[in-house]
Amino acid sequence: MIFTILTLFPAIFESPLNESLIKKARDKGLLEFNIVNIRDFTTDIHHTADDAPFGGGAGMVMKVEPVHYAMEQVRKEHAQPHFVLLTPHGRRFDQHVAARLSHMPHLALLCGRYEGVDERIHSLVDDEVSIGDYVLAGGETAALVVVDAVSRLVPGVLGNEASPVDESFCDGLLEYPQYTRPREFMDMQVPDALLSGNHEEIRKWRRKESLKRTILRRPDLMERFQPTREDEIMIRQVVGEME
Repeated sequence: MIFTILTLFPAIFESPLNESLIKKARDKGLLEFNIVNIRDFTTDIHHTADDAPFGGGAGMVMKVEPVHYAMEQVRKEHAQPHFVLLTPHGRRFDQHVAARLSHMPHLALLCGRYEGVDERIHSLVDDEVSIGDYVLAGGETAALVVVDAVSRLVPGVLGNEASPVDESFCDGLLEYPQYTRPREFMDMQVPDALLSGNHEEIRKWRRKESLKRTILRRPDLMERFQPTREDEIMIRQVVGEME
């Protein structure tokens, strides 16, 4: 999968994209990254990529021309880029959006900055996403979040193909608690079910704990969750234990 990142601050990506799973995936040829400096597509000697907003107001606005020229260059060098603008105006980024984007052969992430982008830029992109309702200095941090979440879903990146299936939010719930050695630490014990060796008992324990954790910590997720008959029984048990 190809990731292209269009940004005014390319140095931000030097370290994060050369560490851990992403570096391993790059070394294997599973992921390819292209960092495009939008300032390279400005037309003045000062490489101006922003200007004051028409009508007045605080801050600066990203100019449309260098963004357009940068996007055109990406289209020339790589086939079928799917352009996504990182912006507070976009739809909320979640696991379902990450899964859909992971099927794109070429994902091009456009990082907004300053007070925002010229409105005409919105008409140039294919999609817009927001990673949350808070203010960031720019879209670069958001782009890294998208890269991390999406790349994990590309076949081969995690090594264990079951890993992304069992993680939080994949079925609308938070992931169950995890434990490893030692079995006891400061009087805190690993649950007996996980030591039983009984795969069905372990599965049921994990499912119930996943439901319990979601009910306690993210009850909003339960509003959209579609439980099975087994889930309904477990939910009643969890609620009874909480009363």
